[in-house]
Amino acid sequence: MSKVVETVEQLVTPITEELDLELVDIEYVKEGKNWFLRVYIDKETGVDIEECGMVSERLSEKLDETDPIPYNYFLEVSSPGAERPLKKIRDYERAVGKRVHVKTYEPIDGEKTFEGTLLSFEQEELVIEYLVKTRKKQVTIPLEKIAKARLAVSFS
Repeated sequence: MSKVVETVEQLVTPITEELDLELVDIEYVKEGKNWFLRVYIDKETGVDIEECGMVSERLSEKLDETDPIPYNYFLEVSSPGAERPLKKIRDYERAVGKRVHVKTYEPIDGEKTFEGTLLSFEQEELVIEYLVKTRKKQVTIPLEKIAKARLAVSFS
């Protein structure tokens, strides 16, 4: 599966660059009987349906030419949404000051899940301020210990 993601990344990157869009993530997953190839794109002002359609159309042509996927699949091109994943260094840098949700591979201070404000990101370490009951706490998480991270929507 990672070979498919790599190949799709090589095919879609020139398309997103030409359209001044950012490639956020690519997923190739099986859900039930069906395979889905999901490409998430974004830009500072957000993407619209026309931009998703353009990327989908151009990528679809490239996929038809190279035929890197052995199964039938559904291609979906969309925005990552409000809870956008944090994958690249640049994603973490832009998330400083925002609410984040982070899961770690191993416990830090006895916890593996943290949700709070990303105070800083320096030397590949995140500092997150979060609440435990009514007390504010801070945790420092090395980048290599992060299993998954995303922006988090706050309903307060």
